[in-house]
Parts: sequence; structure tokens; C-alpha cells
Amino acid sequence: MSENTLTSGISADYAQRIADDLAANRSEQDQARAELTRLQDELIRLEEGEQILVKMQEVLGGTDKPVARKSGGRKAAAAVPAARRAKGKASAQKGADGAKSRARAGQQASASKSAAPKDAGEPTWRELVTGYLAEQREPKSAAEVTAALTEAHPQRPAQVTVVRNTLEHGVAQGLLERSKQGRSVYYSPVPAAKGDEGAESAA
Repeated sequence: MSENTLTSGISADYAQRIADDLAANRSEQDQARAELTRLQDELIRLEEGEQILVKMQEVLGGTDKPVARKSGGRKAAAAVPAARRAKGKASAQKGADGAKSRARAGQQASASKSAAPKDAGEPTWRELVTGYLAEQREPKSAAEVTAALTEAHPQRPAQVTVVRNTLEHGVAQGLLERSKQGRSVYYSPVPAAKGDEGAESAA
């Protein structure tokens, strides 16, 4: 009977460890997807900006002037043939107009978001994260910190990416420590003595 009990306990430990690893894996997947989406949006924005700049260059420099584009850091730039440029002039105009409209809409959205009132006494993410970890007796993962902050501050929902970046900044500044258990990464406050030494070296 005792052997069965021991076996059941070991199985439960492994099951819990697998569940924790699975949660961490899914959290990292969410972070990777968010980063991929951000990069795709950034690429679209850059491509639209390129269309606008090319159009402006054609207007300012004349249609006979070749448009040079750097490629992979090479010094030599390939000139766009005049025939090809003339052929795509109409589509470039249409794309540039659409890009300008989308850029204006994006700027207005960013401005309205930036203009949103912020409470003077509202704590920063770093204050929230370090304050939460200081009250814990054991290290916590980014997903655990995110869940706890979301529950404690429902009016200010936290995102795993924001919390993870804040935690990493805390580690870089010597405020937090990073530890690894299997594939999971955990964070905890730096002891007072260690934190003082890090602050002096940073100064």
C-alpha cells in the first residue's frame, strides 16, 4: 500500500510539473505571436512609407531621374528603369494615396490614445511588479505575475509581454533575480545587500 501511495505522489508531482511547463510554453507562444504581429505591422508601415517617399522623390526629382535603393548594405544601388517606373506610376499613385489615409488614421488613433488622462498617483508597471514580488515567499513566473496583477488591478489589465519586459528590465537594473526550473523562468526580488552592491556598481 505504501509503494502505491509513493508512486501516486511521484505521478502527481510530475503531472504538476508538466502542467506548469505547459502553461509557460503557451505563455511564450502568446509572446511570440504578439511579437510576430508587431513585426508584420511594422513591415507594412515601412512598405507604405516607402511608397510615399518614392512618389515624393519622383515628384521632386522628375520622372527622368532614376530612383536608387540600397540593398543589404551594398554600395552599388540598382536604378529603377524609366519604362517600369512609368508603367507603375498609376498604381503607385493609388497606393500612396491609400497609404497616406491609413497613416493619418493611425496617427489620429495614436494621438487619442496618448491623450487619454492618466491618474497622477497611478503606479508604474515596475512598481507594481516589484511590489508584488516583494510580498511573495517564492519566485514567480511572468504568467503568474500577470494573472495576479490583473486580478489586483482589473481596471488596468496586464499583458504577459508587458509584464515580462518589465521583469527583464528589473533584472537588468539589479532589482530582480532570474532563475530557471526546467524550461520555466521565475523571478524574485534581489536581497537588500545584493541590490545595494548592484546599485553602487551601476552608479
